[in-house]
Parts: sequence; structure tokens; C-alpha cells
Amino acid sequence: MPHYHTLGNIPHKRHTQFRKADGTLFSEQLFSTEGFSNDYSLLYHHYPPTQIIHTDEPVNVQPRVAEEKMLKHRSFEGFHIQPENDYLKSRKPVLVNNDCHIVLAAPRESMTTYFYKNADADEMIFVHEGSGVLITQYGQLKFGYGDYLVIPRGTIYQVKFDTSANRLFIVESFSPIRYPKRYVSKYGQLLEHAPFCERDIRTPQDLLTYDEAGDFLIQTKKKGVQYGLHYAHHPFDVVGWDGYCYPFAFSIHDFEPITGRVHQPPPVHQTFEAHNFVVCSFCPRLYDYHPAAIPAPYNHSNIDSDEVLYYVDGDFMSRKNVTRGMITLHPAGIPHGPHPGAVEKSIGKKETQELAVMVDTFHPLQLTIEALEIENLGYTMSWAE
Repeated sequence: MPHYHTLGNIPHKRHTQFRKADGTLFSEQLFSTEGFSNDYSLLYHHYPPTQIIHTDEPVNVQPRVAEEKMLKHRSFEGFHIQPENDYLKSRKPVLVNNDCHIVLAAPRESMTTYFYKNADADEMIFVHEGSGVLITQYGQLKFGYGDYLVIPRGTIYQVKFDTSANRLFIVESFSPIRYPKRYVSKYGQLLEHAPFCERDIRTPQDLLTYDEAGDFLIQTKKKGVQYGLHYAHHPFDVVGWDGYCYPFAFSIHDFEPITGRVHQPPPVHQTFEAHNFVVCSFCPRLYDYHPAAIPAPYNHSNIDSDEVLYYVDGDFMSRKNVTRGMITLHPAGIPHGPHPGAVEKSIGKKETQELAVMVDTFHPLQLTIEALEIENLGYTMSWAE
């Protein structure tokens, strides 16, 4: 839920005549992800965004579920996902349910021959390695290490990478991704106690407008099927837009951790929320400063949610043998907590340099074939030392 933003040229009033130099009308489009009852943007195209001239045979891209039900702690080596040249083929779902899909990707090449639209889900792309630019109808967003890119469903985009070494942690959300409600005023402003503010939100810039006819392929995903839709005009033919519904970037390095005299619960790290899951950022911070404080997290009953932690960088005092890109899954129904020895070891420590992204889902996650291929076997028993 970004704040109001506008780029390019727009008419003085919405839904009124807006003409080109030759006297013909620009084509207005209302873009929203929740019908006409919530945030939206108005875009002004050179041509109607409806002119499909050809369609390809659909391709099944549904996640391949290997385990629908389970009750044990699991761990996965995220960097064992093998790189692939193509951006879409590189995306490998590893943990899925009806609310979200958690995806790992290691694309080598930029998107140059097609555009992409996820018609099912908002996307939150966390950039672990790599840099580049996200190009959309709304403008451009430069990105680098530690950036969250939040892309509303239905947004047409291309990703241009600077190098071939890229690692992405992606959450596809089947409901809008928003700021936590407790951090937002009733009028939509981020409040003083929020761990970030509007100054930290990077909005699209440098609007590119292409007045081009031809054959433009938009790979569009809907209900686990990818459709190749060919349009008669370049999708980035927007001359101007305004509104509240658009992609944005936020750096995990701009998250300001909330600390206290004793250990703070995970909700203080919350960054985004959606229907039935939340996203948290664990960032470098000072530890608890009560003279008898225990910095390591306390054991948690874990009855309410599946906890997914994606380890980015740094030293994690609560876990042993952590690697970059590792994912741990602690499912609802059994408690989890620090590894043996971690509690005593944490006492007296003043700060942590850990960096991680957490996704807590309120419904159980299923494991895909790709997840089993990168699993750390034996993690379940790692507390029994």
C-alpha cells in the first residue's frame, strides 16, 4: 500500500478526454487488484491495452507437491538451486499453500524477448545476490543486494540484471501485500513507531514510453498455467499515470530494528502482511540490555503458524551450521527454539549482525519436489545433542 505517486503526463480530471498531438485519444486504464473498492492507479496508453493478436499453447507451471502433510523441522540449502539462463524457468517453488508460494530463483540472463505478468499473485522479490533494474509500465526501479521488490498482481514487467550471478527469494501472495496495520494511520500514513517510513519507500522513476507496433509477447501466469499472449503494441506505451497501486522497492538495510531491555517477540520485526501470512526482517541490532537478559530467543510452542526463515548473511546465535541461502521450516504443532548451547553462548553478547527474512504462514505449507532435492537430512534431530 504505497503512498500517492504520479509520473509523466496525465489530464486534469480522471475519465475525461486526453488527446495526443494528432488529436486522437490516449487510452485510459484503471489498474487495481481488488476491483473498484480499494487502491488503484490510472494509466494513459498510446493504444488500448487489449489488442491480442496471437496466443501460444498454454504450459503447466503448477508446483509439483511432494509432501502435503508433515510434522517435523526441516532445513534446505537454498543456494543448491541450480542457476538457469531464463528468468521464468529459474523460478523453483519450494514451499506452497493456498495463500502463498515461496520460490527460489537463480537467473543468469535478463528478460529481453518477452514480458511477464503474474495474474494470480502479488510478488515480493528479495534480492540476495545481484543487481539491475525492474522495468514496468510505471517506470523503473533500480535494485541491489537486500532490496524487497513488491509488485502488484497483474503488473507487466521485465527484469534487467547487471551480471549473471543472481539469487532471489520470492514470495507469491494470492492476496495484496501491505504494510502492517498497526504501523499505518487510519488515513494511510506510516506512523512514528513504525520501523520504516515513506522516505524509505522507493517509487518508480524514469518512465519509459514506447510508441511501437509489432508482436510483443507477454508471458502471463494464471491458476498454475502460463499463457503466451502476443499483443499488437509495446506494453510500455504509458505516457503518464497516478495513484496508489504500483510496484515499489524497500531495502532491508533501511529497516530500523525495535529493541528492548529483554528479548522482543518476532512481531517487532514485521515488515509486510498479507492474508494468512506475514513477512519479517531480522537485521543487525543491539541486543537486549537488561543486566540479566538472555539475547537468544526463547522456545516457542509454534501452534499457530509455520515459520520459514531464509538466512541471508551474518552470524546466527540461535542456529548451528547456518549457510547463506539456507531455509529452515518449523511447522505448526511442535515447539522450536535455540540449538543446544546457544542460550548460554548468547549471554553477555551486545549485538548481532544477522540478516534474514522470515515468512510466517497461518496455514500449513507443502513441500515440493524441488525442496526435497535440496534438503539437509537430519535437521530434525539437531536439537538432540
